[in-house]
Amino acid sequence: MSAAQPQILLVEDEPAQREILAYNLESEGFDVRRAENGEEAILLVAEALPDLVILDWMMPLLSGIEVCRQLKTREDTRNIPVIMLSARSEEVDTVRGLETGADDYVVKPYSMRELMARVRTQLRRVRPASSGAALSYADITLDPERHRVNRAANELKLGPTEYRLLVTLLERPGRVFSRDQLLDHVWGRDIYVDTRTVDVHIARLRKALTSHGGDDPIRTVRGAGYALG
Repeated sequence: MSAAQPQILLVEDEPAQREILAYNLESEGFDVRRAENGEEAILLVAEALPDLVILDWMMPLLSGIEVCRQLKTREDTRNIPVIMLSARSEEVDTVRGLETGADDYVVKPYSMRELMARVRTQLRRVRPASSGAALSYADITLDPERHRVNRAANELKLGPTEYRLLVTLLERPGRVFSRDQLLDHVWGRDIYVDTRTVDVHIARLRKALTSHGGDDPIRTVRGAGYALG
C-alpha cells in the first residue's frame, strides 16, 4: 500500500554521466525519466509533471538556465523543485542559477552521496509521504509508516489503490489533478489503465472517507479532474 515512487526528470546531455546518475537514482527507489537536452525536457514535462527535476546548466538547443526559467514561470510547474548541476563554481554563477529559480545548485564534480541527500531533502517538501512524514487535511490524517488512515476518531479501511490516491491528494491539497496525472502518480507510467478507472477508484475513496459521516472532501472539477478541498 505504499505511495507511488517519486518521479524524477534527469536532464543531462553527457550520456555516460546521465546513465550513472540514473542508475544511482533508480537504486534509491526513484522513477527516472531521461532527457538529453533542454527541448526534450520541456516536452517530457508537458507529457507528465515530475516531482523533481535534475538539470544540467550547459546543454545544446536549450540551456538549463532557460529550462529552469520556463518551468518557474508556468503556473503548473513553478512549484516543481529544480536542482541545477554545473561546472561553473564562481559565486556569480551560483547566484544566477538560484535567482533564475533553481531550488538548489550543485557544482561538478560532486559527491553522489551528497546529491542523493539533496534530492531527498527537496522531495520531502513536495512528497512528504515518501520520507514517512504524516499527512493531514481537515479531520483526515494519514500515517504512511503505519499505513493507517483516520477521519476524526475513526480508522478507515482503504484498498491499496485508494490509499495511493489519498496520499497523492493529501500531499497537494487544493491542487486539481487530471485523470492522466493521477494515473501517472498512482498506477505509474508503464501500466496501461483506462482513464475512467480513476473515476471508479475515486468513488470508492469517497465512500470510504464518508463511511462514518462527514462531508465529501473530494472536489470534482468538470473537464479538469479532482482535488482535495
